[in-house]
Amino acid sequence: MKATLEALGLEIEQTLGGCTSEEELEQVRVTFLGRKGRLTEVMRGVGALPPAERPIIGELVNAIKRRVDERIESLRTEWQSAARAHALATERIDVTLPGRRSLQGHQHPLTTTLEEVTAIFVGLGFAVHDGPHIEDERHNFEALNIPADHPARDMHDTFFVDRRHVLRTHTSPVQIRVMEQTEPPVAAIAPGAVYRHDDDVTHSPMFHQIEGFLVDRGVTFADLKGVLGLFVQRMFGPETRVRFRPSFFPFTEPSAEIDISCVICGGDRFVDGQPCRVCKSTGWLEILGSGMIHPAVFAAVGYDPEKFSGFAFGVGIERVAMLKYGINDIRLFFQNDLRFLRQF
Repeated sequence: MKATLEALGLEIEQTLGGCTSEEELEQVRVTFLGRKGRLTEVMRGVGALPPAERPIIGELVNAIKRRVDERIESLRTEWQSAARAHALATERIDVTLPGRRSLQGHQHPLTTTLEEVTAIFVGLGFAVHDGPHIEDERHNFEALNIPADHPARDMHDTFFVDRRHVLRTHTSPVQIRVMEQTEPPVAAIAPGAVYRHDDDVTHSPMFHQIEGFLVDRGVTFADLKGVLGLFVQRMFGPETRVRFRPSFFPFTEPSAEIDISCVICGGDRFVDGQPCRVCKSTGWLEILGSGMIHPAVFAAVGYDPEKFSGFAFGVGIERVAMLKYGINDIRLFFQNDLRFLRQF
């Protein structure tokens, strides 16, 4: 038995000496030391030996097993160290090379414009309110003096959710909801997305508005002119001129469109001797609609038009952003083109 074990130990040493990879090393370990390995089988037969031989043979078997384990671990460590050294020599990092900058996001120009417009009116004492995007016809139309047969409904190109609910066509329904819940005096703005069935270079099926209104005793058209004039000059610069043109909106009377002096030609109508294409050589650009709140709207929310008066206005955020940044196609805001967005 002793001679057999010594011969097996020599065979294992020779086999390990011929290994060239960790895979071959693992195969040798399984062959000799695995659950059904040759040395393992010898160890299981020690119990069958005469009592006097068991300690001698058992000690020899354990010595061979320890020697084999140490040899396997030594070879594995040696090869792993050589592999690390090779990797360090061939995969060295040149720390002097320039790194790759991670891309950073930018605030969207519409978000920038919306926050700027909101900040101006908040600075004037207007509170910010929000409302649902799916509105019932009463808040979106009827309470705003737009009954079912009113021709102004055709101007809204409405998306209907069902027979009585629509995607809101303006943020004016928030005005109704605020007045229903608040006694005058009240000054509020309602920024948010609105929806109309319209799509071209100056219109989008989804766009953004800020509805604003102020109601108190003794509010006049002069107050409206003062607030909107201040807004325009803070938004576009103190040199910007404002013009009010008579217009019509069902929920205001009198109503007015507000124009500002052209942001390109400054109202001179010409650029480098050529007619200004932005304002079509008129010197003016339309910016928003406004007017004194109609008595019918006050009646719908329970305000007494004999005691209170107020004004309302609506600002298109895309329109403001296009004028402020010289953008000629509203669709650029929604195409997610990084070449466009990185300019801001």
